[in-house]
Amino acid sequence: MNFPDNLKYTKDHEWISVNGDIATIGITDFAQSELGDIVFVDIPSLGEILDAHVVFGTVEAVKTVSDLYMPLAGEVVEVNPDLESSPESVNSDPYNAGWMVKVKMNNPSVLHSLMSHAEYTAMVG
Repeated sequence: MNFPDNLKYTKDHEWISVNGDIATIGITDFAQSELGDIVFVDIPSLGEILDAHVVFGTVEAVKTVSDLYMPLAGEVVEVNPDLESSPESVNSDPYNAGWMVKVKMNNPSVLHSLMSHAEYTAMVG
């Protein structure tokens, strides 16, 4: 499994990359491997304001549907336009082509409460 050490992680298997006050969010390599072949991704609309820990979308695989949980509060400033036509990119490249949303964070200090690479790696074993 691949867990880049420059990212933050959640217990719900989302990853977060930060650039200034913008957080890019997707699901981890572990999550996509557990789901199997992803066939559809339903994510929020541009401009939506979301609270932390709420369901912000779903990932549909061949045999299951899984909720996505927002790791931090903020406004959706970009959605990955390629996921509509190529949801399988979440399987093949979860940390780059498979990103889901970019959010302008309301409170960047919440990043300190997210899991580090070492903590996430220990959790998933």
